[in-house]
Amino acid sequence: MSLVFPRPNTSVIGKKDKRLMAEVNASPLKHFVTAKKKINGIFEQLGAYIKESSAFLEETYSNEELDPVTTEEQVAEVRGYLSKVAGIGEVLSRRHMKVVFFGRTSNGKSSVINAMLWDKVLPSGIGHTTNCFLRVEGTDGNEAFLLTEGSDERKSVKTVNQLAHALHQDEDLDAGSLVCVMWPKAKCALLRDDLVLVDSPGIDVTTELDSWIDKFCLDADVFVLVANSESTLMQTEKSFFHKVNERLSSPNIFILNNRWDASANEPEYMEEVRRQHMDRCTSFLVDELRVVDRAQASDRIFFISAKEALQARVQKAQGMPEAGGALAEGFQARMFEFQNFERRFEECISQSAVKTKFEQHTMRAKQISEALRLIMDSVHIAAQEQRIHCLEVKEEREDRLEFIDKQLDLLTLDCKSKIKKITEEVEKQVSNAMAEEIRRLAVLVEDFHIDFHPSQVVLKVYKNELHKHIEDGLGRNMSERCSCAITAALQNTQTEMIEGLKPLLPIGIREQVDKMVPRQCFALSYDLNCDKLCSDFQEDIGFHFSLGWTMLVNRFLGPKNTRRALMGYNDQVPRPLAITPVSTSVPPFPQGSMIQEELMVSMVTGLASLTSRTSMGIIVVGGVIWKAVGWRLIALSVGLYGLLYVYERLTWTTRAKERAFKRQFVEYASEKLQLIVSYTGSNCSHQVQQELAGTFSQLCQQVDVTRQQLDDEIRDLNCKIEQLDGLQSKAKLLRNKAGWLDSELNMFTQQYLQQGR
Repeated sequence: MSLVFPRPNTSVIGKKDKRLMAEVNASPLKHFVTAKKKINGIFEQLGAYIKESSAFLEETYSNEELDPVTTEEQVAEVRGYLSKVAGIGEVLSRRHMKVVFFGRTSNGKSSVINAMLWDKVLPSGIGHTTNCFLRVEGTDGNEAFLLTEGSDERKSVKTVNQLAHALHQDEDLDAGSLVCVMWPKAKCALLRDDLVLVDSPGIDVTTELDSWIDKFCLDADVFVLVANSESTLMQTEKSFFHKVNERLSSPNIFILNNRWDASANEPEYMEEVRRQHMDRCTSFLVDELRVVDRAQASDRIFFISAKEALQARVQKAQGMPEAGGALAEGFQARMFEFQNFERRFEECISQSAVKTKFEQHTMRAKQISEALRLIMDSVHIAAQEQRIHCLEVKEEREDRLEFIDKQLDLLTLDCKSKIKKITEEVEKQVSNAMAEEIRRLAVLVEDFHIDFHPSQVVLKVYKNELHKHIEDGLGRNMSERCSCAITAALQNTQTEMIEGLKPLLPIGIREQVDKMVPRQCFALSYDLNCDKLCSDFQEDIGFHFSLGWTMLVNRFLGPKNTRRALMGYNDQVPRPLAITPVSTSVPPFPQGSMIQEELMVSMVTGLASLTSRTSMGIIVVGGVIWKAVGWRLIALSVGLYGLLYVYERLTWTTRAKERAFKRQFVEYASEKLQLIVSYTGSNCSHQVQQELAGTFSQLCQQVDVTRQQLDDEIRDLNCKIEQLDGLQSKAKLLRNKAGWLDSELNMFTQQYLQQGR
């Protein structure tokens, strides 16, 4: 069977691959070497990719800011891939092509290997020579050495006869032991391409064939049965390979009919013997083992002389003619047959080793890359779905924030309007109520009952208590008139504010808004301060005869003018002050002097008129009465006048003084309270305004908290979206890397595993 390598696709394969394919075309064994380099490189890239993917998944899984986009099982799965790929990569780095030579004792197994190595490396000769398994592989050094099983001690290659030769065995090595011969690659081109040759003891000298197969044959790529052409295939040889065929699926088996140089002694029977051996070997491979078909069997059966091939190659290596010495007739044909075996053998073992050593691992790598691609695809989809959800939530939060801002502006204007309206109503209501209470002040004062005495000490206490009585009574009456209605209006306005701002608050806070606003504890404070307001009140509870001069003048001029007339004007009216003239053409107008003069003229005129009329009246009446009734009537009138005086004097008791005091206080307090009606109304409206403004401020604070929460949520969502964008990009990149690795594995399969099929 010959291997035909297809021409590489230049659109897919790079310069490095072209060079490697050129090496493959030069030597069939290079096919395995280049395949090994290629698959090792792929697995290195796969290991780095899995490491990167594992770190990415672990970081993503441990990210508490994002909802999980990967699972703990996926993280553990990828972490497991990391150790598996590392183990496979280590196995692949030690992989090599392995061929095992079997046969009966003295059939020339060691000679065949020495001929292939172009040197006498293994012990050979007549009789039973190889006592244990000998493994020949290349070393990069220039010195050959031996390694025994279970030891790292390097021994000289010259001791191979003492170790492995049955006639010179110094150490206790059984047939199942292994001795490694490390031969410099520089001395043998065959060993440069990761080829390992294993020589075995004769299969007819042991019964431990099963253990041999398990220990040395399960990883072999080619089995070479070295038969003796001077005899025929023995049942021992057939039985061994039947066991091998049971353990391995379709093993690659070559049959070498060695010592074919003996046929030169009987040339007349050569073709018949050759045909006989060919028929028996073909029947064994095709009919019994069924490892090849009949057309391929001719490429697995060869007739050689290993001794002649070794001798010719040693002479050629020493610079002597290849055909020199005592060689039997037909040497060139046998030498060509040996070279043909080597060529077929190299082609078969290279293709077989690539398939057996790399196919399973390639399939495993494809499964891992596909699993990782699916994981990264699921992460990408999960991140994309979460990102879409975050964008939707962000848009909803932004819309709500915009709605809150607009509604808050509208509600602010509406609440200001309501506050202004209710404060105006409160001011008007309080002012009207206070004016009504001032008109009823006499009733409130009459309800004041406490011991009265005209002494100054008692009067001071009496005034203080009266002030408290007026303060409490007016406050109580004002509260009864206004507080309930104002409080109800206030609560209604607060309720309207709350109901208006509730939709702007989160659902969890809406139920707590009523408790957060202290609306029930509000009460108007009127703050009349009667003690300060009436602190300058001066009572007049001295006795005044109703028909006395002062009282008559008081009735005529009024209390104020009478007081001024009797007390004098010079001490009461201030001197006129000069007023800055508006213009130089108009002299200053003495306003204060004019008022004083008018008052004086009025008083003097009134007094003169009263005096003149009274005097004239008395004279006229007196004259008339005197003439009419005489002195008795005059005496009676004077007596009645005196009795009236005495009566009034006797009735001017403490009680009368208290009534006069209260009357004077009512007049004085009413006048003073009228001055603060507007102030009290404004003060109450200001209290209502402050209460409503405080309520609205508290609600706005809650709305601000909501706005801040929305701002924080939008900021967090922006961060999450940014992280998800990065995560999505990373997952996509890793997914594409998995696809690229899969394409590399497909290319490897096409280049190295599907050739020759």
